Parts: sequence; C-alpha cells; structure tokens
Amino acid sequence: MREPTEDQLAALGAAFETFGRRYKLADALRSERPLAELDKAVLLYVAEHAGCGPTDVARFLGVPTTTLSSATDRLVKRGFLKRERIEADRRAVALSLSEAGAACARGLVDAYRQLDLLMLSRLAPNERDPFIAMIGKIVYDDS
Repeated sequence: MREPTEDQLAALGAAFETFGRRYKLADALRSERPLAELDKAVLLYVAEHAGCGPTDVARFLGVPTTTLSSATDRLVKRGFLKRERIEADRRAVALSLSEAGAACARGLVDAYRQLDLLMLSRLAPNERDPFIAMIGKIVYDDS
C-alpha cells in the first residue's frame, strides 16, 4: 500500500480540526457551562447503560479508573449523575443519570445529530453510504 502524501495528511488534519471545532462549538452554544469531552462520553455511556458500574465505563472508554472517578465526581457535583450502592454488594456502585443529566444527554445527542445532518446534507445522496462505510472502516477496522 502506498503511503499518504504530506498534502493528504495536511488536508485530512485540517478537516478533522474544523470538524472537532464544530462539535465543540455546538456544545459551547448551550446555556450551561460546557462539559469536558470525557464527561460527555461518560454521560452518554451511562444514558445507554443505566445501572452500569464505573469499571464498565472505564473499560469501554479505555481510561484508567482513577480518571473515570474524577469525571464521575464532576458529573455528580453538577447534578447530572447519581451513584447508588448495590444492595447485594455494598462495595459496588451503580451509575445512573439524574433528570438534569438525562436532559443534558438528550441535548448532546440532538446537537450531534444536527451536526451529522449538516455533514451528510452536504454530500450527494449517492455519496452518503460510501462516506459512512469509509468512516466505519477507519473507526472499526482493527487489522
């Protein structure tokens, strides 16, 4: 396989930088103080996996449990996340979203959906599926 050119690397880097900025700007336009990227990832994971444990989240996100502990502390302080002891094992903790956390997660999902819609709407209908397939290949191909 031929290596990418310097121009290709620069163009891709610039496009991803702009893409990342747009996602961050969408979050910054919200009324409350923006969340750190890790905090958003934790919030969205817990939204999909209510009752999960901190270790589950850390494993999924690929971060140390100490890093995850800091993120969950921030989310609890902001009133977005709840920690509950599990009766069967009092040492274990289950994570769930508060009403405010669920609303924040829905807002994030909606903002990301709007950005995804904007991105795909700029492509011709016949370009969308190949684009999604290529992104999937980059993201999920472990070979």
